[in-house]
Amino acid sequence: MSRTIQVTFDAHDPRALSTFWRDVLDYVHPAPPGVDLPAGADPLAAWDDFLERAGVPPERRNAASGIEDPDGVGPRLFFQQVPESKVAKNRVHLDVRVAPGLEGDQRMAALEAECDRLVTLGASRLRRFEPEPPMSAGFIVMADPEGNEFCLD
Repeated sequence: MSRTIQVTFDAHDPRALSTFWRDVLDYVHPAPPGVDLPAGADPLAAWDDFLERAGVPPERRNAASGIEDPDGVGPRLFFQQVPESKVAKNRVHLDVRVAPGLEGDQRMAALEAECDRLVTLGASRLRRFEPEPPMSAGFIVMADPEGNEFCLD
């Protein structure tokens, strides 16, 4: 039997970083345990209420955050607060698949359009790699708001 995974990010600001990745991947913040959110309710506001009722001190309320694939297909992403900054290149990174099945100029145009969208969300563009068939279809390397590298593929 295969296992599911959760991808965990160390972060200075878990809520902000989880919100960035939520918007990149079209994921959602889940409701707090035991809370049924009505349609259109803000899950982050529900978390604020939940943590306050649970007696979590204000300075600990941004210690962690998670997002999930609303379709239940992709892995859960978890963001945990750590005091230290990122100091080296990631040994593992995410490839965000935004142009599956596209090739050449059409593929690179789709990657550029998504790159522009993600920059408006707070990402940084690092470099573009041109297609080099048959081994590479081309991709763009980016960094999230806390400097974690990822690729648009």
